[in-house]
Amino acid sequence: MNAQNRRLNGALLLGACALLLLPWYSQEAGFFDFGWLSTLWSEADSAPALWQIVLFERPWLAVAVLMLALCGLARLQQAGPRRGTLLMAASAAAILFLLFEGHAIGYSGWNWQWSEQLFGTLSQGQPAFGGGAILLLTSLLLLFAFGLAERGALKGDAFVVAALVLLTALVSTFVLYPVLGMFVASVQDVDGSFKPDGLIANIQDPAIWSLGCLDGGTCGTAWRTLWLALMTATGSTLLGLAFALAATRTPLPFKKGLRLLTVLPIITPPFVIGLALMLLFGRAGVVTELLSTLFGIEPGRWLYGLTGIWIAQVLSFTPIAFLVLIGVVEGVSPSLEEASQTLRGNRWLTFRRVSLPLMAPGLANAFLISFIESMADFGNPMVLGGSHGVLSTEIFFSVVGAQNDPSRAAVLAMILLCFTLSAFIVQRVWLSGKSFATVTGKGDAGTHCGLPRGLRYGVYGMVIPWGLFTLVIYAMILVGGFVQSWGLDSSLTLAHYARAFGLTWNDGQILWTGVAWNSFWTTLEISLIAAPLTAAVGLLTAWLIVRQKFAGRQTFEFMLMLSFAIPGTVIGVSYIMAYNLPPLEITGTAIILVACFVFRNMPVGVRGGIAAMSQLDRSLDEASLTLRAGSFRTLRKVILPLLKPAISAALVYAFVRAITSISAVIFLVSAQYNMATSYIVGLVENGEYGVAIAYSSVLIVVMLVVILGFQLLVGERRLRRTTRLATMPVAAPPALHQEKAV
Repeated sequence: MNAQNRRLNGALLLGACALLLLPWYSQEAGFFDFGWLSTLWSEADSAPALWQIVLFERPWLAVAVLMLALCGLARLQQAGPRRGTLLMAASAAAILFLLFEGHAIGYSGWNWQWSEQLFGTLSQGQPAFGGGAILLLTSLLLLFAFGLAERGALKGDAFVVAALVLLTALVSTFVLYPVLGMFVASVQDVDGSFKPDGLIANIQDPAIWSLGCLDGGTCGTAWRTLWLALMTATGSTLLGLAFALAATRTPLPFKKGLRLLTVLPIITPPFVIGLALMLLFGRAGVVTELLSTLFGIEPGRWLYGLTGIWIAQVLSFTPIAFLVLIGVVEGVSPSLEEASQTLRGNRWLTFRRVSLPLMAPGLANAFLISFIESMADFGNPMVLGGSHGVLSTEIFFSVVGAQNDPSRAAVLAMILLCFTLSAFIVQRVWLSGKSFATVTGKGDAGTHCGLPRGLRYGVYGMVIPWGLFTLVIYAMILVGGFVQSWGLDSSLTLAHYARAFGLTWNDGQILWTGVAWNSFWTTLEISLIAAPLTAAVGLLTAWLIVRQKFAGRQTFEFMLMLSFAIPGTVIGVSYIMAYNLPPLEITGTAIILVACFVFRNMPVGVRGGIAAMSQLDRSLDEASLTLRAGSFRTLRKVILPLLKPAISAALVYAFVRAITSISAVIFLVSAQYNMATSYIVGLVENGEYGVAIAYSSVLIVVMLVVILGFQLLVGERRLRRTTRLATMPVAAPPALHQEKAV
């Protein structure tokens, strides 16, 4: 009982602080500048909610204060379902009111004509929500969760209910709300009125849907993007499967080096491979110049188009497909292959009718991931696309180019989202209701059946040339930063590194004179903030899904995984449309970048946490709860120490993706918060290829160092398995009354 009251006291205290001690509206210099402290109770821009009501003519905020006061009165009631109902009603009413007034009232007054006709004209408007408003919303969500717990939801466990409520609110705010806002923006006029003219005109645009390629002409952007994604997904999946088979079912040497090749593209900025291809096959590339000198072949522009984009994307996404497929290929039970051979099936028949069908989930996942990554890819089409634009680049130019047409960007983003969601749903429907279980209780030899000779040579023919080609690509990346100017001056130099990361010593101080330092430190700072938040949110969500039973759990999981199916380009466009105006105006700040990284990369942490947590027996949780430990303490003391591999993987993935992401970041950066990938794109557009490659090489080294640091910080999971076997005293002679450790 006392614990319930203490929780309510804490939530009410947070609400009181929000109303009395924090600025209600957003601050131009930023909340963490703390310049508002000197003018907190004297100026309208930085005043708390109560001062806004009394002194600065914003009486509508009194409703939120009244609702919080009702929650305080409910606290005086005896704990139980009745008090829980009162808390839920008052807090829910306050939350709905705050969301309504935040959207309805803008800088100059009412945003909607019907609200002005209904409530009358306002003397002044309001800016976006600030620290006080956000803290009050958090307090109200906690009060709602505690009320729900007092009504007996989830066995009355307040921590579990609060975690579920807060996670649902966060996902709704940073995943569902921006996407829905993008749909709404596509049918709105400048004044907010309904006007679908732009939507209809853009959807009917022949430049998007043209099928001229069937007549020898040019395809529309949508079909071109879809065709490229299908080809990239097919190529990446086939090559990934070939690499997985070579690593597990052939005597191919240097298998550790093969795995190293799968790591490098993951920690490489997405457009660097496109740059390396330009250095090799561009009009002034090494191979192009060599062919021109030896055979007189005139330099062409074949690389700048769908062919070049496809090669770059397959190089980039094959390692991801390999990582997805390697576990699936190894997981096929040898006993099933043995049974096929016992029934006189040869190796080819066994592979085609037994092994390959059991790899279907991995093949479907690898295809889906490659398809979505190709759809969302911005860097490679930007570098190699030429006049063959795809949806991601067309969206970018619709927002920041001369067109300046947000409605067109929204329509293109909706088309891109429809393609990826369709692939996501088709994959789930195709795999649902099918069993691919291969692990049985029967023993087997533990060794897989070898590949048929023809297939083995075919795998070698794909893997070895592609591996050598990848090595050449990375050699070009390494050397490219030390060459003065490709095609013009091949002399070695350190000028590119000096320009990017130059340092000077002046009057006992280090001066960071390199042009890349600003974006470099910003990138590291934001990535190091986003990585632990992503891991924490992902693992907490996984714990709720695996360990708790609640209504709508499947819907909750699908909603979380939905953010993985949304391309980064769509995320970027939807964020700038949703968060560029009240009630939540965070465009151009570090917060929007952190939020984008956390909720874009969270699904990987969720899936990794679910897989790791499924291996932990529920008896561990039950033993802790039996000893009167709460669910929070059980999670902190029992579950998390056993999840160190999953924590390390989530941290590494979130950090690497935050540094190498470009498709969403390109829309969200600002002059104050410029990320490394966005800055490198600017270098490429200006023709400074040497500096761009030098910067990318430094990023790769930094990522390797930080990944090693994460692994050392988290450590390894240590399991001590000791079983004590004691004989019964009655049945055993005295000489055997001892414990044996097995």
